[in-house]
Amino acid sequence: MTFGLGSFESDAGVESSAEVAFAARTAPEIRALGERDGSVLVLPVGSVEQHGNHLPVATDSILASAVAVAGATAVADDVPVLVAPTVWTGYSPHHRSFGGTLTGEFGTLLDLLGTVADAALDNGFDALLLLNGHGGNRALVDAAVTVVGRSHPGVESLGLTYFDLAAPFADEVRESDSGGMAHGGEFETSMMRYLRPELVRDDAPAAYWDEPYDLAGSDLLEGGPLSVYRPFEAYSESGAIGDPSLASAEKGKQFFDGVRAELAALLLDVHERNAD
Repeated sequence: MTFGLGSFESDAGVESSAEVAFAARTAPEIRALGERDGSVLVLPVGSVEQHGNHLPVATDSILASAVAVAGATAVADDVPVLVAPTVWTGYSPHHRSFGGTLTGEFGTLLDLLGTVADAALDNGFDALLLLNGHGGNRALVDAAVTVVGRSHPGVESLGLTYFDLAAPFADEVRESDSGGMAHGGEFETSMMRYLRPELVRDDAPAAYWDEPYDLAGSDLLEGGPLSVYRPFEAYSESGAIGDPSLASAEKGKQFFDGVRAELAALLLDVHERNAD
């Protein structure tokens, strides 16, 4: 597991790429690339938190890293783009009761993202994309986009939760009903079965997402306008929500290929909009 380099290893034949890994470049190489017109830096933001009995606690960081590297690699011939090492600590206080969770305070993490961005943007990048892999980081990443944008008015500051990119095609892949693709459900488990099958356990009890408020979220890609705080044991005895029993490596490849293509298209768009 090498997400600290902005890359990953996969048994699915998806190779890590030094071509786009910030950590694999020399300082002069990074600065030269950052000073090219329309340059883009991708900063994955993940978490280390419980994912039920069947997925590793680094799932969000692994998947955010994998998607970032794959999307950047797909456009590297046309876009000056690098992927920074993943910020693996997320905002996950609602997972702590299950154990296995490493979380930071919201303000501390916001300061961290702003500080890392300040240093990274010294290299001349025209755009910064915070690529989030954890639902609990949404507000954090949105706030960081504003902080970075105000501090660097000449830089395009952007934020995105990667699995939202699956919305246009997810219904063509999934078999679960609404509530079956949530935390450690059909989507994440399929992605991990494709990318890191050796890390997926067979013991996978989970419950469909059942939120009593109609205006609150009901699925990974069906977020509602109402925010609700509940510790995770209110939703699931195992800590997983959704239907991992329907997960497969084949579905994982379809999900992965789809979000990679969507991210690649976005990176190309960001480059073109910021090139002189």
